[in-house]
Amino acid sequence: MSDERPRISPVPRHVAMIMDGNGRWAKQRGLPRLAGHRAGTENIRNIVQAAVEQEVGYLTLYAFSTENWSRPDSEVQGLLRILAEVIERETPELDRNGVQLRHLGSMEGVPQDLADAINGALDFTRHNNRLILSVAFNYGGRAEIVEAVRRIVRAGIPPDAVDEETISRHLYTADIPDPDLIIRTAGEQRLSNYLIWQAAYAEYWFTPAYWPDFDKDVFYQALLDYSRRKRKFGMTEDQVS
Repeated sequence: MSDERPRISPVPRHVAMIMDGNGRWAKQRGLPRLAGHRAGTENIRNIVQAAVEQEVGYLTLYAFSTENWSRPDSEVQGLLRILAEVIERETPELDRNGVQLRHLGSMEGVPQDLADAINGALDFTRHNNRLILSVAFNYGGRAEIVEAVRRIVRAGIPPDAVDEETISRHLYTADIPDPDLIIRTAGEQRLSNYLIWQAAYAEYWFTPAYWPDFDKDVFYQALLDYSRRKRKFGMTEDQVS
């Protein structure tokens, strides 16, 4: 993978994305919603390539929330079929490019054949480390925190020993750094129950572009804008300058 764009510095170590606007993209073109979802999944390849080119270490994509099960059954089943197709088609290429796949979320309620495909892809790419690509599927930020609390209780950790690090260690993202930059497409400006613990000090970047139209140039602009921001983490400007 090569690109003529200059390297950005500093580049966010971890970029998390909310891929929004597939349905609106399709409606704008007089197409069924699933056509938008299919176009959106095709675009993932471009953004993964851009992340590798700019040496982003971690990329996390919000693919399917726990709330998405409430959508019409035809759309949900179509989304699951598209996901299965993408896993089968893209996993060998991701492996060739040194990308390690991870899953954030629950397998509860996921059809067994899809769960097997996901676990197979995770195992197939587990030795790679050029880019850690996490897919938040059947994921909800509040549910993740609830599950972390349950894990802490099951581990018998006394209340006085529980601190922020304890909670972080029991989240789905236990060995993944918190996101430095969160990008949301399609003009919405909210987290929608995404990485709500991990996003405490993330920078945010919003664009009106629908996800299928979010190309490498827009991604590059988001990284460039990030590189110009001064992150203070509660300190004064003098302390971080």
